[in-house]
Amino acid sequence: MEVKKFYRTQREVATVINEIVDYYWLDKLSDEDLEEDVKMIYENNQDKIIKNNDYTTIIKQQCGKNRLAVVSKIINFNTRELATL
Repeated sequence: MEVKKFYRTQREVATVINEIVDYYWLDKLSDEDLEEDVKMIYENNQDKIIKNNDYTTIIKQQCGKNRLAVVSKIINFNTRELATL
């Protein structure tokens, strides 16, 4: 699976996050690869993922609570906002 460093839109970021987490859940991606890919995407596209100290609406809608829970644990993001989804 090819993961780019930079993405143009929030929807592209959401799509690749979904693919990465889904591959992990299907045991096609190791724990280390999951963490590496998610951290790289977050570090290089943070403005498309987080706004006002919360996930953007598009990221929430496209990724869903379970995937974002995994991402939050990897990037050490406060997940209390996710409980209201």
